[in-house]
Amino acid sequence: PYVPVTGGCLGTPPFSITSPTLGPLAVSAIEHKNGRDVEGFSTAAQAKMYDSCPGCPYDEYKKFYDYYGDYMYADTWVKAALQGSATSFTNGNVDFSTSGANDDASRIQGAKKGSAYMNVWMYVIREFEDAIDDCQKDCIHCNDDPVHAWDEGVCFYTGGMVQPDTSADQVTSGKLLWTLADKRCMDFKTCGSAGNEASGQSKVNQDLAREFALGQLELQLGQCDNVRPIVERTTNLMRIPLIQGTMRYAYKVDKLGGLEKEKAEGYTFAAAVLPALHFCSAADATIVYDNMKQGATSTSHAAVKTAFERNYACLGITCADVGGLWNSGLIDYYDGATPCVDSSTSDDDDDSLSSGAIAGIAVGAGIAALLLGVVTYMAIREKNGKPVFTPYIESKDAPGA
Repeated sequence: PYVPVTGGCLGTPPFSITSPTLGPLAVSAIEHKNGRDVEGFSTAAQAKMYDSCPGCPYDEYKKFYDYYGDYMYADTWVKAALQGSATSFTNGNVDFSTSGANDDASRIQGAKKGSAYMNVWMYVIREFEDAIDDCQKDCIHCNDDPVHAWDEGVCFYTGGMVQPDTSADQVTSGKLLWTLADKRCMDFKTCGSAGNEASGQSKVNQDLAREFALGQLELQLGQCDNVRPIVERTTNLMRIPLIQGTMRYAYKVDKLGGLEKEKAEGYTFAAAVLPALHFCSAADATIVYDNMKQGATSTSHAAVKTAFERNYACLGITCADVGGLWNSGLIDYYDGATPCVDSSTSDDDDDSLSSGAIAGIAVGAGIAALLLGVVTYMAIREKNGKPVFTPYIESKDAPGA
């Protein structure tokens, strides 16, 4: 049975603590002040994402509810892993009470990855949607609340343990979604600004950082309608590491002799992305589930890979975004795990951009970035009551007055 870890926690009152300045203090009661917990991200989801919000139901959350038939699907998954029990979803069930899934390694992976990649992942989207709900159009002074919600979404995505350095040790310093993207980019050679390196910061995180900054600016300016496509692009980008994780463990189980732990990691990754795939193609979602599910008699990495690739356009991503499973020892892709080829990149060379066009795009991007900085500066000055430009008031003593 699940036993909570209480090491490092305060004991049950009454007890005494010693303050460096006040000396011994008697503690008679403890009042819980934490406003949120990971469990609550899921148990409150029906009200916050389906029933009682101005934009309800949120599109991404509705895909998950439609697939699982459970408003608290993420909490249900994690509780099943912790308690060693089975779920009763409409689709995508797991049974942690059976042999092959009731071991500690499987249940730890189900609970740990389920908490981060199902509970927290969806709540990040919720914060971004909440920012749109709260946004007031064309009002620079009115949007502190939506900007705060947006910033919270970024914080939940990043986590509190990520270090600013991009060295190999620091890239894996966190525990949540930012760190996942940086880990998977090393596995799929999608690190770096071009997404073609096997080390460094993931292209996913670099792209997301731009979307995060742009969303914050649009909210500050009260350009509420402009935030919707940013949330959609952000959601699409956030799926990439989940797809990479699913395919990585499909390969480990199929080709590298992965056992219960690897299987549990694979079906938990799959659980975090199957509803979106099901929205695109129920048939392909079934293929992935049947190959990745707990208790599957066999796993075909090729079938899983192909099922995902057929739906990249629907999922708003590309072959280049996902990459291929990279063997760092051989400095090559694993057999059968090379990246697919996007149709736009497989055309004849005559259709490719000239160097002049590329240079023009680079210059245009630089000018756009400069203008974005200027607008941001002006918005901040305006919000602080110190506008860059002030109205002209003609003096009564001026000539012609």
